[in-house]
Amino acid sequence: MFILRRAQPPLSPQVTSCRSKQFVKYLQKRIAAAHEGLELGIGDASIIKALAEACGAKESQIKTRYKELGDLGLVAKASRSSQSLMRKPEALTVAKVFDTFRLIAKESGKDSQEKKKNHIKALLVAATDCEPQYLIRLLQTKLRIGLAEQTLLVALGHAAVYSEKHSSAPGHIDSPLEEAAKIVKQVYSVIPVYDKMVPALLTGGVWNLSKTCSFTPGVPIGPMLAKPTKGVSEILDKFQDMVFTCEYKYDGERAQIHYMENGLVEIYSRNAERNTEKFPDVKIAVSRLKKPSVTSFVLDCELVAYDREKQKILPFQVLSTRARKNVKLNDIKVNVCIFAFDILYLNGKQLLQEQLNIRREHLYSSFEEQHGYFLFATAITSNDLEEIQKFLETSVDSSCEGLIVKTLDRDATYEPSKRSNNWLKLKKDYMESIGDSLDLVPIAAFHGRGKRAGVYGAFLLACYDSNNDEYQSICKIGTGFSEAMLEERSASLRSKVIPDPKSYYRYAETINPDVWFEPAEVWEVKAADLTISPVHRAAIGDVDPEKGISLRFPRLLRVREDKSPEQATSSEMVAEMYNAQKLNQRDKQVENEDD
Repeated sequence: MFILRRAQPPLSPQVTSCRSKQFVKYLQKRIAAAHEGLELGIGDASIIKALAEACGAKESQIKTRYKELGDLGLVAKASRSSQSLMRKPEALTVAKVFDTFRLIAKESGKDSQEKKKNHIKALLVAATDCEPQYLIRLLQTKLRIGLAEQTLLVALGHAAVYSEKHSSAPGHIDSPLEEAAKIVKQVYSVIPVYDKMVPALLTGGVWNLSKTCSFTPGVPIGPMLAKPTKGVSEILDKFQDMVFTCEYKYDGERAQIHYMENGLVEIYSRNAERNTEKFPDVKIAVSRLKKPSVTSFVLDCELVAYDREKQKILPFQVLSTRARKNVKLNDIKVNVCIFAFDILYLNGKQLLQEQLNIRREHLYSSFEEQHGYFLFATAITSNDLEEIQKFLETSVDSSCEGLIVKTLDRDATYEPSKRSNNWLKLKKDYMESIGDSLDLVPIAAFHGRGKRAGVYGAFLLACYDSNNDEYQSICKIGTGFSEAMLEERSASLRSKVIPDPKSYYRYAETINPDVWFEPAEVWEVKAADLTISPVHRAAIGDVDPEKGISLRFPRLLRVREDKSPEQATSSEMVAEMYNAQKLNQRDKQVENEDD
């Protein structure tokens, strides 16, 4: 296959670095970091056209074989292997394929789809043996190697240890492989760009990676996340003898705003996607309301729909009606207010290792507030149960979801991509049932019958186990859908259908869905409670050696377009929620017995 071919004589360090970066991106199934916003922008129709022209076949023939085999890659392999060639094509290389993919992604404007098709056709004409199969799967982002990003990061760390012939691990490290993997994961959470990490690993080694590859404005870091709690008393128990602060939890869109030295502003989602064109009004607001002494910053905030006349926060559903791309200022009908709660970088200095109270001081002294445009998150510092309860009620009355509670202790640093014990969240509906909602991935579906004929009648949802890099089934959901919602979700997932379940799906053999999906969407789901299940595999082994955890009476709240499947609720979190529920039930039982 083309990605294994090497040029002779031996490659220079610069070429090795370039090839390594490209190879890693193939494994990552991306051609660029998420924040670059560079996508191939091609569908199966364009790929089928290119394949038909490259093989001298009719599109109808390719489509028929695709239906029979269920894998366009296998169709490509069979079609090319049966075709005689006048001359042997020039061998494909990593660089050639990667550069062509970048060209495909950058084609735009008139005839762009035709140009993309021709690029694909040229690759297919040059492909031999099994190369067409993997080319097509790469173009479809269906490489099917059962590889999650955490596995790739661990592999990079291990490879760095094995390749460092002239540098041994520091003496205090007992397990170099584990420590190297930890370093790579940590650095990736701060600067998730393989173009920077791989060269740094090759030149400076893994033990210096945090020094040679650090937080950079213009590259979004993984946001710090909060753990759920079920009540104010639980917060007081967890933060006993600690100083902590409570902030409103706003119902908007998490955003990371980067303001560079040259005045350039970039806005990124919690999933590291570039949202700058979606919020031109936010760009203007932060540039206008920063103080003159501020030359650069990275702001962690929530963008919330806002009625400026009534000075009132609007629901998330209103914000979701805004256009996603190429938004013109004059066309904006839904205004947003920036609610800032943290600052991660200021005037050339990163603040991740600073305590929260210091970061807050920097935040408050760097911006001017203006109602409806830019406000600091409403906050109090208190450990009084009644005061916090009242503050929670006030936040709900102000159209917020609840509270985020944060420690102000010495270790209150910013922890990228981590659901930290230093941040707890308390939402208004947590006391109703299991506590937090869950973000789950639909991995399969069952055909609808009767009134639901023609759409999927139910879906199999899964949580994500980052330790084992697998999606574990947690429930079957089929109630609470309106007809329109069911049709919308069915239509969206039809393009994600795959012939067989992924090797990294974990489920009981007794579950027999009609179709399986690529892990592509994340759904926010609420349930009555969690229970031990002999059928589902969520957090199996954590609370029971042979059984998993499932949800009772799940219902869909919304689709989380700001999350990737690997950012779904973890199996570890599911186990924690189950244990918290069990503890809460036991406490209530004791209270009833006392009564």
